[in-house]
Amino acid sequence: MIVEERITSFINSMNKDDEGIVGIIEQEARQQEVPIIRKETKEWMKTMLCIKKPMRVLEVGTAVGYSAIYMNQYLPEGAHITTIEKWEPRIEQAKDNFRRAQVEDRITLLEGDAADILRGLEGNFDFIFMDAAKGQYIHFLPDVIRLLAMDGVLVSDNVLQDGEVLDSKYVVDRRNRTIHGRMREYLYALKNHELLETSIIPIGDGVALSVKCK
Repeated sequence: MIVEERITSFINSMNKDDEGIVGIIEQEARQQEVPIIRKETKEWMKTMLCIKKPMRVLEVGTAVGYSAIYMNQYLPEGAHITTIEKWEPRIEQAKDNFRRAQVEDRITLLEGDAADILRGLEGNFDFIFMDAAKGQYIHFLPDVIRLLAMDGVLVSDNVLQDGEVLDSKYVVDRRNRTIHGRMREYLYALKNHELLETSIIPIGDGVALSVKCK
């Protein structure tokens, strides 16, 4: 945990639980230990969505569809979410959850490897939420920037890896060194890209907020 636990608990104690099917899907996902967006992070992102009011949203990493369903609640009328997932069991769960939440007309699920799908996408998105395999963020970035509209917002989740990204690679478990190195490379790329302005925020497991503004 990158933020003192009692601070996180205090913040979450003031957040209202989701009601109805959204709350049920969240509870099911946490019980099944599906890696979904953390409570304090989703509350922060809700605020960002209300500020930005995006009409076209792209999510990289659907999982069981919870975050797409959650985001949908805070989008303007007529907005649409495109979300990408490659793992078949998660795809089927997501489809079922979209039906249960009655959001099939507002969310499009693209099935397959995100790198391949991103390369084939056209047009621009006002808001992109990156929440897929952490070691792949750096490989997705060129297409993500291409697809991000001018003044568009990119939110990258889990970028501090429970604080491990701060450590020297020599104290990181050997099996995690590739992901560690790629995440550091990704954060450096965000902070130094000529088209982006980025802030790294220590909330949840670390969020990078980037705006395409040049």
